Amino acid sequence: MEKEGLDKKMTIAKLKSEVDRFVEERDWLSYQKPKDLAVSISIEAAELLEKFQWLSDEEVEVALGDASCFGEVKSELADVVTYALNLSSRLGIDLSSAVLEKLQENEKKYPIDKVKGKYRKYSKIK
Repeated sequence: MEKEGLDKKMTIAKLKSEVDRFVEERDWLSYQKPKDLAVSISIEAAELLEKFQWLSDEEVEVALGDASCFGEVKSELADVVTYALNLSSRLGIDLSSAVLEKLQENEKKYPIDKVKGKYRKYSKIK
């Protein structure tokens, strides 16, 4: 598995800027409408999921130990994140704020004293 590397140095704003630059240089803005980007996120997420399809937990561990498989997973995950960054940029969403807001919502839905060590959906918590 890879180390964090740039994750400690690169900001989301810089990543969004890099994605924006890439798209603008290719004159793709007119093709990348919010609906199309959302569809693309779903497609790329499915391609990521396909890497794990039909594998047991043990087989996943072995597969991820293979450099080629790990590289494919990394590439598909990068596609998902790239489209998410692109969509957030197109919609003017501050992704850091959105993630922190969502975490706050989830903290209310999943109070530690009721869910710690459990995997149930919030609507099934007693």
